[in-house]
Amino acid sequence: MTSDTKIFVGLKPIRKKAGPAPATAGPRCQWDGCEKAGTHRAPVGRDGEGLYLLFCVEHVRVYNAGYNYATGQSEGPTARYQKEAVSGARVTQGQAARAATEMPLPSTQRSGSAKAVNARKNAAERQAQKADLQKRKLKVLEARAFETLGLAEDASAEDIRRRYKEKLKMHHPLGSSS
Repeated sequence: MTSDTKIFVGLKPIRKKAGPAPATAGPRCQWDGCEKAGTHRAPVGRDGEGLYLLFCVEHVRVYNAGYNYATGQSEGPTARYQKEAVSGARVTQGQAARAATEMPLPSTQRSGSAKAVNARKNAAERQAQKADLQKRKLKVLEARAFETLGLAEDASAEDIRRRYKEKLKMHHPLGSSS
């Protein structure tokens, strides 16, 4: 359907013509001699809580750079506040040294005493137990897959790949010789 048909002949588009841009409504910058819009607030002073002056971007930067937020305070409290602001006003504490929870591994130098030999054995056993605890337990479907492939739980990825290819060739209709 085109715009030349009978339906569209009598219709005229109703669009308003663009008029002059409206003047920016809102407050002006309160800096002497500035005619820009005052879009940024700046505090009036210490005793004028909740009262703000409105400035443009350039003048609010100038005003805030020279504004003294600590009027009426001596240098001591101001310096203390600045020092506390750096560390977040929290007391920092060191960590206490903790005692070893398990016996460290004995040195690699051979010692003839029974105590050193037993310490080496115990350390090796502890490491083996720790490794067993950290080993991931297989999920049900994973265990069934390992059983189907005839592999142990600790089989490497290469062993799994090799056994899977063997099973695939054995059960594929074109791969078996019989």
